[in-house]
Amino acid sequence: MTKVDVTYSLSGVVDAVLLDRIDRAHGIYGLQALRLSPSLAALHVEYDASRLKPEDVDHALRSAGLAVRRLEE
Repeated sequence: MTKVDVTYSLSGVVDAVLLDRIDRAHGIYGLQALRLSPSLAALHVEYDASRLKPEDVDHALRSAGLAVRRLEE
């Protein structure tokens, strides 16, 4: 297993609906952890790179209803 951390910017306000979507995204295959930044402006995602490519993570998050944009590090 190769763990990779990536950060996404969030579009919109953090509310109960967004928190529910983040909670449901925890169950997506290959995603290990999702954490909001202290400023609530970003989402930190840890995933298994042996199972998912960065594009797969992008698609999975968007399919879960999260309006995110991957930040280049």
